[in-house]
Amino acid sequence: MSYGSRLAATMSRRLGRECVYTPSARLALYLALRRWCRPGARVLMSPVNDDVILFVVLAAGLRPVQAPVSAWDGNIDPAAVPESTWRNVDAVLTTNLYGIPDRVAELSLRCEELGIPLFEDAAHAIGTRVDGQPIGTFGRAAAFSLSKHAASTAGGFLAVEDARTRRELEALRDELLTPRRLHDDLTATLRPLARSTVRTLHLVRPVWRTLQRLGLLERDDYRMALHAPRLADRAREAPSLTAYEPWVRVDLHGFRSRHGALVRGQLELRMAGLDANLSRRGVGVSLLAGTPWASPALRDSAAHPDPLPLFRAPLLVHDRDALIDRLVSHGVVTGYVYDPPLDDYAGAEFVEPSPDPVAARWFASHVLPADPLLARRIARALTSERTAPASPLRTTSG
Repeated sequence: MSYGSRLAATMSRRLGRECVYTPSARLALYLALRRWCRPGARVLMSPVNDDVILFVVLAAGLRPVQAPVSAWDGNIDPAAVPESTWRNVDAVLTTNLYGIPDRVAELSLRCEELGIPLFEDAAHAIGTRVDGQPIGTFGRAAAFSLSKHAASTAGGFLAVEDARTRRELEALRDELLTPRRLHDDLTATLRPLARSTVRTLHLVRPVWRTLQRLGLLERDDYRMALHAPRLADRAREAPSLTAYEPWVRVDLHGFRSRHGALVRGQLELRMAGLDANLSRRGVGVSLLAGTPWASPALRDSAAHPDPLPLFRAPLLVHDRDALIDRLVSHGVVTGYVYDPPLDDYAGAEFVEPSPDPVAARWFASHVLPADPLLARRIARALTSERTAPASPLRTTSG
């Protein structure tokens, strides 16, 4: 029996696809990129994405190509990608940002026409469906994260099309796993409990401020420090997960640790409660979609018979950065802000910049990712702060 096979079987039943269990979604994505992309291949992706994902792509020895995005949701806008770019990319990586689905039907069709693989980053999108079909079943492979919807700090899956490919990827995964450490197991097990306790006891504000003062947060800003000279030096070693580990491991040091039965048992319990979690998220999405700060994509998601069980509900607000600091006083800590876009963050040395970065910059600087499980608290806080919705994006034509 392979490592994590019980968890993988549970996810396979949900998706109807073969699944490989991994300690994290970032390792799952790395497996997919190594399996289907030759070194030097060019991968089209949204610049409104976690910097860790950028470093996973670089670690796989690939060139990230930044796409124009929709100002509605920060996902790739296929129609805005120049034909010259389509002719020169070797793969496409979706984001499904905050659980809002990418335009997977268009992307899948285009990839099929070009004969290139479509990879789905479904870390934010467990439970998201498009025309009744689950996100994670449109592309060649899809990476999922249990640290998002299942409220854990470990666990991921790579969903693939057939059993033979699954077995090949399990072998590659086993080569990349690091030996189990009791410290990693205890961290992965206790951190979700500690986080829940902090919220229950209304300690969010003092704990967060203390972590800031003690310098215990790995990011000083929304993005981690790039360390460009060191990063450029590592390119000679790519593809190599070890060479890029200082960047890939940020916020999740055990991202490729072989967790033991303690962690996997906890994940099985959390997966058993996944549907209830998704249902609560749908309720929160409906509430936030009716507020004046809801993005068009959020309002659209709630218009369906079953609102999407989003990981975060994208609100669009004025003076977002100052607001985030004030929200801590209301017991709301905002994460998963991907600002600036990756091409502005990393520069042309490490990525191919978007030919039209305006929408990405606007969306990244105005989006407030709101946890649907805290919908009422967040709505009250924004009302109390007299938060203004973001002004519409101004274009050169209008």
